[in-house]
Amino acid sequence: MLSFAYFVLCIRCLCRLLKVDLPEPKRGVLLELYVQSVLFCREHNFSREQTSTFLSIIKSIHDLNVETPFDNIEQCVSYCKELLLCHSVRRPPFSINLFGPEEIKCVFEYIYTSYFKHFKLYKYVFTPEVKLDLSLTYSETVEEEPLQPHTTVNSSEPDPTSEVKALIEQAVRKQIAFVSGELDQRMKDMALQHNGSPQPPQPKNNKKQ
Repeated sequence: MLSFAYFVLCIRCLCRLLKVDLPEPKRGVLLELYVQSVLFCREHNFSREQTSTFLSIIKSIHDLNVETPFDNIEQCVSYCKELLLCHSVRRPPFSINLFGPEEIKCVFEYIYTSYFKHFKLYKYVFTPEVKLDLSLTYSETVEEEPLQPHTTVNSSEPDPTSEVKALIEQAVRKQIAFVSGELDQRMKDMALQHNGSPQPPQPKNNKKQ
């Protein structure tokens, strides 16, 4: 069991490091997300680097979610997968294997169950209400825009690569494909386990015609 003092200390540190300066209830919801993420890392004995990276992934996914009140869950899931790949495949300077295969599966399962399963709730709390003012204007004639001449650009021939470089790139592609396939399979298994993937949120519309 964690002491109350430790819990309060976690909240203060997270507020300072992640710059959480929001009114309620947004502040409470966001802090709960971050605190539970820290406890998850502590429970699985993650290192400081892994904990910091995991919090950054959670924050990046949430920031992408709240950019718009409209549906972007597919974009968020794809972005999550991209971030996990960047930290599970050794390909400097583009990616680093900070998490092992089992850790990546565990991390993705946590993100899916703790965030994507409640995607609509986060969208509702952190995005503004959408109001639509609709006006229609009809014109008798429609001017056609002139067609732009089609131009072709001669592509230059690619530079030859050495045999060693080709072998390295082939090995990296195989590793990325393997990890990507593991994440896709894990995503399908979890979707079946939770009776389908979460439905995309519907924006709050107030139509005025």
